[in-house]
Amino acid sequence: MHVYKATLEDAEGLSALFDLYRQFYDQDANLEGAKLFLSERLQKQESVIFVAVQDLVYLGFIQLYPSFSSVSMRRTWILNDLYVQEEARGQGVAQKLLDAAKIHALQSGAKSLELQTAPDNLAAQRLYEKNGYKHDTSFRNYSLCLL
Repeated sequence: MHVYKATLEDAEGLSALFDLYRQFYDQDANLEGAKLFLSERLQKQESVIFVAVQDLVYLGFIQLYPSFSSVSMRRTWILNDLYVQEEARGQGVAQKLLDAAKIHALQSGAKSLELQTAPDNLAAQRLYEKNGYKHDTSFRNYSLCLL
């Protein structure tokens, strides 16, 4: 298995995984939309995506969005998406992707990696906690839905 930073050339192979990821969150399938969305993020350098590929098959991906902490005056990364193909789960793919994200964050001088996960996604919570992520009890998250 090879984990590397995705480029625009990976958009085609990555889009099928991204579409499955969206369907996991109860979104309608939209392969063309997934490809367009990812292509735009990569082309405009608005996100950093790492992929896990084995024998030309995309097994998983992790997508990071840049952000900043005004208080610490440092970069942070939002770990927005992590997905591993169902058939590849339990083989360490997610761990390798998390490792790549952490290395990238450290190399960019980031203060932290931030993420949110569903309260019922216990497998993800165990993985994150195993990797040193702490459940934030200091702040409440709010969201203003605009659509």
